[in-house]
Amino acid sequence: MFLLRNPIDEAKVQTISFKKQILKNIYFGIMGNFTDNIVNQRFKKVFEALERNNLIKGKSDIANKLGTYNHVVNSILKGARNVTVDQLHKLFENYEVDANYMFGFTEAMFTGARMIALPTRSLNERFTGGRMNITLIPSRAVAGYALEHQDPGYLTELPKFSIPNLDGNLIAFEISGDSMYPTITNGDIVVCEPLERGDVLRDNNVYVVVTDVVVAKRIQQVREDEHGGQLRLISDNSAVYKPYAVDLGDIRQVLKVKCRLTSYAIN
Repeated sequence: MFLLRNPIDEAKVQTISFKKQILKNIYFGIMGNFTDNIVNQRFKKVFEALERNNLIKGKSDIANKLGTYNHVVNSILKGARNVTVDQLHKLFENYEVDANYMFGFTEAMFTGARMIALPTRSLNERFTGGRMNITLIPSRAVAGYALEHQDPGYLTELPKFSIPNLDGNLIAFEISGDSMYPTITNGDIVVCEPLERGDVLRDNNVYVVVTDVVVAKRIQQVREDEHGGQLRLISDNSAVYKPYAVDLGDIRQVLKVKCRLTSYAIN
């Protein structure tokens, strides 16, 4: 599944007034019955995603950011009124919601890398008894994993542990560096589920991507063309580390990060 960008995304507007005019042109061409129009339906999904990921604290929180009132947000969620152009603009600006998603042009809800928080657990939850279903790749062995991860003999020689309620054959990587700070800190361990080719990838989620190196990044899927598709790899420490793209043909494995284990304070 690759992200197909619509011209509204490509034409990143240079001024607020121009951006609002684009939104108005699309808005008035799409809005109809309150409950049936795509914008209202997707506003409800965005609200649920923001609430689920602790990015808002209920209706009053998002109402404040949108410059409106609690009862207005409640009416939109119930399908009793439309989202306004100004509210949409503030939704895009405050929460990095993709305009393409709101108007039904893509299934990628967010444009930035802020969206999904990783489940976090303590390093002290590890134990080396029972099923020991998690294979640990220490930082010193990460480079070797890129070359030998398909060799069953390589994995059997590595240390193993378990975490309560984490099932399946999982791979854990010890993280070195600060490119994903503050989501992942130096010395954390990320526990991952290896994916098969054809498994669905979710934009803006954190994955471990294996090429000739092994990195933990947020991903965005780039449209496939005559040269093939790409993944855009995004660091949360974006002030220091800039996004870059890798060709799908250069990717040896993708692993979904299920949680991080850390020795730092857990909220």
